[in-house]
Amino acid sequence: MWRYYLIALVLIGIDQWTKWLVATKMEIGESIPIINDFFYITSHRNSGAAWGILEGQMWLFYIITVIVIAGLIYFLHTHGKQDFLIAAGVGVLIGGAVGNFIDRILFQEVVDFANFYIFNYNFPIFNVADASLTIGVIMVIIAIILDERKRGKEKK
Repeated sequence: MWRYYLIALVLIGIDQWTKWLVATKMEIGESIPIINDFFYITSHRNSGAAWGILEGQMWLFYIITVIVIAGLIYFLHTHGKQDFLIAAGVGVLIGGAVGNFIDRILFQEVVDFANFYIFNYNFPIFNVADASLTIGVIMVIIAIILDERKRGKEKK
């Protein structure tokens, strides 16, 4: 189990380091082009959830995040032993949840900076923790689909 917590710790470290760099080296709203018309590092703050929903509802985020992290740890210990992909995905999810939780506890907002323009659409700005949450969910979904397929073949 320790290796999945190590995944989470590495992601938390990368997340916090990148957020620190943006928060200390850039002004809010400042944008640095990495790939013109596609990817920019933009210093942004978000006091809500994804896309700024529920802005300013920190106590709600505190409660939900603690419940989610506890549920993920429980899930990791009950289901992670059987499936590497599920366990790794849950480790990635824990890293993402804790990364943004640290920001909310310390600053009452989350530092976002990855700013993509996709076919002239300005995708909402996000961070490493947000990406970890998305990737972790995808990993768990893939693991569940693969497990269901395996069970279906075993029944035949």
